[in-house]
Amino acid sequence: MDLSPGTMKLHARYSALNLLRAAWRDHTDWVPAWSDAEPKPRYDVIVIGGGGHGLATAYYLAKNHGITNVAVIEKGWIGGGNTGRNTTIVRSNYLFPESARLYDFSVHLFENLSKELNFNIMFSQRGVITLAHTRHDLDNVSRWANAMRFNGIDADMLDVGQVQKLAPRLNFGPDARFPILGGFIQRRAGPARHDAVAWSYARGASALGVDIIQNCAVTGFIKNDGKVVGVTTHHKGVAREIRAEKVAMAVAGHSSHVAAMAGLSLPVTSYTLQAMVSEPIKPVLDTVVLSPAVGTYWSQSDKGEVVIGGALDHFPSYGQRGSFGITQQVLAATVEMFPSFGRLRLMRQWGGIVDVVQDSSPIIGATPVPGLYINCGWGTGGFKSIPVGGWTLAHLLATGKTHELAEPFQLDRFRTGRLIDEAAAAGIAH
Repeated sequence: MDLSPGTMKLHARYSALNLLRAAWRDHTDWVPAWSDAEPKPRYDVIVIGGGGHGLATAYYLAKNHGITNVAVIEKGWIGGGNTGRNTTIVRSNYLFPESARLYDFSVHLFENLSKELNFNIMFSQRGVITLAHTRHDLDNVSRWANAMRFNGIDADMLDVGQVQKLAPRLNFGPDARFPILGGFIQRRAGPARHDAVAWSYARGASALGVDIIQNCAVTGFIKNDGKVVGVTTHHKGVAREIRAEKVAMAVAGHSSHVAAMAGLSLPVTSYTLQAMVSEPIKPVLDTVVLSPAVGTYWSQSDKGEVVIGGALDHFPSYGQRGSFGITQQVLAATVEMFPSFGRLRLMRQWGGIVDVVQDSSPIIGATPVPGLYINCGWGTGGFKSIPVGGWTLAHLLATGKTHELAEPFQLDRFRTGRLIDEAAAAGIAH
């Protein structure tokens, strides 16, 4: 079969009709989702990091601001870092108004992302339930839900009967170690497909002219009179210099390491956050359940796997496996809260590197090093914030002005003391 471009129409848009048409040619006539570009010597903007935040920044630079001479530099492959190593929950159930506005803007962007990018990110708004196990928990979740409503975010209190109706496999027995007294639900929240989010932004950015450069490690920064004017890289065995007017970092758990190359010290500590999945089973859990008391949360993927996440491994690390102690703690909580899950076999376990700052809130803005900008400090909230992280950083890079949503999340807050401590307020960082 002659598959040269002159003999057939290449399909770039995903649709049912194009899927049927392409089937006649054994799906050989699809345009690649994105182009794997060779680096040019100069760009308007370089974005370090080919995960969700870096790709979203590049996409919104092109879409919102018309800046397409942009390079996304990724040392590995697209979506191969933290974007592919999380538990995929999207929500905005935060207490402080600054956090609520930021994360709810992200939820709104997620709601329209599949249509906008012509790529199914599988965002399933099945709701996130936060459980209460004591009278004090009930007071806390009531305050939490009321704060959300005050900030314009949906939240409904649940009594024990309503929780049981939504998640009947929870342990409601009279001898339960953690009796369930109720909770609250954010119904617009839910999981999305992590790799699909990265791929959709990569595809969208590439279609608008952004260069996506994989397997290209940044080895240092080029400075001129103290201003960052580019990066040195190692690409396909060749050392290269790539220059730009502005350089942005979106490298999550490696933020402190990359910033140190520019002589910048960040208030960031990297930890491992691990997760695991069971063997696939028929649908048994059609919502997301979080128990702050046991520090564990559960959902079920589209493939049928029970996805289980827990607390941080509380020692600084760049590891991607997690520790046996946390695994044991998370599984013990799972068996206690969902007794029937005790018969499941564990399929996979992994860890992601999260970048945590003192107040467990992000840093989005310019740095003291001229020409260098950062998007970091999301901690365990990095996946859910991909759209808003890219949107606000792109706004700053394009206009030179901090977006109003990002204004409270500047580096300067660690000098002034105007912290936004969501971990202390909500009692759980993620």
